[in-house]
Amino acid sequence: MDPKPCSVIELRQYTLFPGQRETLIQLFEREFIETQEAVGLRVLGIFRDLDADDRFVWWRGFADMAARAAGLAAFYGGPVWQAHRSAANATMIDADDVLLLRPLTAWPAAAVPRSDWHVVVCPLATPPDSALIDALRNSGTTWLETEPAENNFPRLPVRSGETVVVGLSRQPLLLPALPALLTERLDGKVQHLHLAPTGRSPLA
Repeated sequence: MDPKPCSVIELRQYTLFPGQRETLIQLFEREFIETQEAVGLRVLGIFRDLDADDRFVWWRGFADMAARAAGLAAFYGGPVWQAHRSAANATMIDADDVLLLRPLTAWPAAAVPRSDWHVVVCPLATPPDSALIDALRNSGTTWLETEPAENNFPRLPVRSGETVVVGLSRQPLLLPALPALLTERLDGKVQHLHLAPTGRSPLA
């Protein structure tokens, strides 16, 4: 697949039934990577949450919102998902914790050797202004913000009615290390994720 830049990215966090994470990872890596990319979806990263044994986290990208709607319809209406959806859904308690985002900086490159990743989800009362965006872009960390477009594939819910910026880094993103303009504008508790890439994660 042509690796065109993604202007829309999902951060997907699934809560699984106890002991089911490895089952889902094996199924996902065997059946759901190439088949999504074949219809224009990009699997950007697949992770175990090191702080929650039953959380599975992955990132999915799209060229734009129109490509998202077309690609999701093709994949979820296609034969591979139809064949394996029952097995996948049987591992999940909740798959609706999904943030629809757009990048403020370039997506990071994979590393050799593989390394852990740290994510922060930072709630804001209002979308970031130009000063905050500049501070984030100059911070040396990958940042994304809420994509304001309406969910155009409502069969898959996304979180709505909230504004966030999301940081992604190989280093822990503790509050003292975040840009001052961001910490001044936080409007709630920051979520921290410590993630380990799976064997076939493109981001490693």
